[in-house]
Amino acid sequence: MKLSQFKFKLPEDRIALHPAKYRDESRLMVLHKKTGNIEHKVFKDILDYFDDQDAFIFNDTRVFPARLYGNKEKTGARIEVFLLRELNEDMRLWDVLVDPARKIRIGNKLYFGEDDSMVAEVIDNTTSRGRTLRFLYDGPHDEFKKALYDLGEPPLPTYIHRPVEPEDAERFQTIFAKNEGAVTAPTAGLHFSRELMKRMEIKGINFAYITLHAGLGNFREIDVEDLTKHKTDSEQMFVEKEATDVVNKAIDLGRNVCAVGTTVMRAIETAVGADGHLKEYEGWTNKFIFPPYEFSLAKSMVANFQMPMSTLLMLVAAFGGYDNVMKAYDVALKEDYMFGTYGDAMLIVD
Repeated sequence: MKLSQFKFKLPEDRIALHPAKYRDESRLMVLHKKTGNIEHKVFKDILDYFDDQDAFIFNDTRVFPARLYGNKEKTGARIEVFLLRELNEDMRLWDVLVDPARKIRIGNKLYFGEDDSMVAEVIDNTTSRGRTLRFLYDGPHDEFKKALYDLGEPPLPTYIHRPVEPEDAERFQTIFAKNEGAVTAPTAGLHFSRELMKRMEIKGINFAYITLHAGLGNFREIDVEDLTKHKTDSEQMFVEKEATDVVNKAIDLGRNVCAVGTTVMRAIETAVGADGHLKEYEGWTNKFIFPPYEFSLAKSMVANFQMPMSTLLMLVAAFGGYDNVMKAYDVALKEDYMFGTYGDAMLIVD
């Protein structure tokens, strides 16, 4: 398929700038794959589509406050630093993006905090925007990490055109976030409240948790028309035995397995065995899923309404069927659904 087949006009006012007041009360469109039929619900109605011994797979990655602002030595120029991942604990080395990149050279020092309490030195250029920073901090690693994160803010996607607000610290995180390492939230999971998950448990639905540390590759623009030539960034992922036991039991019983979000779907398609069962896995994935694609494991999935020409939209279209999903997006635009990280959700079922 071609990139241009995933282009649609998304008005600016249809991108959600804030989450719904309550997590489980965003809108939910239900798309039936086989018929193309569409239903309009509230998210907590998702319970009606699942039964005893069904399984939901969640991504329990935890977003860290990856975006911080510093000043360049001598000139005082304001520099945005986006933390990607820690390279070396002992040396305080971090892989980062900087903006504007043209102002930053190897050897430059950056100062962070109102009292310039955190200092970093640029020691390497990795890409046009990427740099390696060494933070100059004496003290235990835990203390350093806390000081660094206190300076940062939740890394909302750039299409949310507003300043970060206090509510974002909680709402840009799932309630089951546990394993730190993501620079963006697994957005489909944001809709699940404690009350809803309790009701799911009471109904006999089982939960499996995998970890995929979602990176900026989810938002990187595709610059090739032929999708087979696109390469995605690698992301670290973990699937442990506890998760495989829950999922494989549901498969063996012929029950419904639901992937919550595109990150979960990419993870389980990376870790699925030839027998259609989920395998333990620790490593990296750069799996890029677009139509046509034969899925091996999940029977249903939850996803937010994605941005035009995004890899996330391509995966959803692969699972739900290209024609079905693009038609559903037309309906979503006509029916005033909200798009993006804080937007409404879609459930795709058989």
